[in-house]
Amino acid sequence: MEPIVLAYIGIGLMIGLAGIGSAFGVSMGGNASVGAMKKNDEAFGNYLVLSALPGTQGLYGFMGYFILSGFLVPDITWTTAAAIFGAGLALGFVGLLSAIRQGQVCANGIAAIGSGYNVFGSTLILAVFPELYAIVAFAATFLIMGSL
Repeated sequence: MEPIVLAYIGIGLMIGLAGIGSAFGVSMGGNASVGAMKKNDEAFGNYLVLSALPGTQGLYGFMGYFILSGFLVPDITWTTAAAIFGAGLALGFVGLLSAIRQGQVCANGIAAIGSGYNVFGSTLILAVFPELYAIVAFAATFLIMGSL
């Protein structure tokens, strides 16, 4: 196997896993929104924001590709390929899990808003906590890129 193959596997994991997590997370928010609109359709804007929030992890995976793409050259070294693979694995899995968990937090907040509780701001704050770990993983990818 050539080192470039290992690097591209890492990129694929980064984009794929983070994107899958975002798809699950925004689907949870969307499903909760449909149910909540049956009770309170006036808060659609709040539902929309909370449903979209888990989509950011997929964007972090995609941005990770852009910051590492300059190193994807035919004569890549094994060390660089391993670093890209490791960054991809880390950002991919952190993005996957944090988006799913963020989607669960957002879905619970959407359900509460649909029931008439004024918890949009509190839900937004609580939903940022899982996001923090995706940001840390993206920052680590950026630092790995800087060390190559």
